[in-house]
Amino acid sequence: MIVGICGGSGSGKTTLLKRLQTHFAELSPSIFIMDNYYHPIEMQVKDKNGEYNFDLPTALDENKLAADLEQLKGGGEILVKEYHFNSPPHKHVLLTISPSPLIIIEGLFLFHYPGVSKQLDYSIFVDVAPKIQLDRRLYRDQETRGYSREAILYQWENHVKPCYENYLLPYQNEADFIFRNDSNADDDFKKLVLEIEAKLKVVSSV
Repeated sequence: MIVGICGGSGSGKTTLLKRLQTHFAELSPSIFIMDNYYHPIEMQVKDKNGEYNFDLPTALDENKLAADLEQLKGGGEILVKEYHFNSPPHKHVLLTISPSPLIIIEGLFLFHYPGVSKQLDYSIFVDVAPKIQLDRRLYRDQETRGYSREAILYQWENHVKPCYENYLLPYQNEADFIFRNDSNADDDFKKLVLEIEAKLKVVSSV
């Protein structure tokens, strides 16, 4: 069973993934991170001001991503380089991802890539207020990536928001579950795991 998690930058996709991984630990879920499929920086598109835009569907290797997911779903292991922001390609660690009855995939373009969306058995859209998303991005990118506040706000207005509006938000109502990552998060998590557990039983009986 493949469960997909989509949501804007700073929405809490990774946190939700880790909670699901812990909850379903007995299944040893396969964790599939779409960020690991970013093209090298020399292949990235620059905006009108010469700044790299990593928030476009072309930023990732869509074909390899979909092919690896299909191989994992078919019971085969995959090798993927773990992406770390600002690290040169030769520093990326090579990961072996083994198949599992439960595969959890997380990323921005979950619904936009047909080769990925058609493989999903269950999909989740993480919804949170834009101000919270921006606050989280400001904290993360200043603390862990060394960006200035001005650079982060530039990316937010020119790259992140247009990405969300064009490639994520139009698919929100196609998700099987909208996870409200605010004061409702704990209640929604309980409902979510019940739905996934029920779906797992159906899939395993086929």
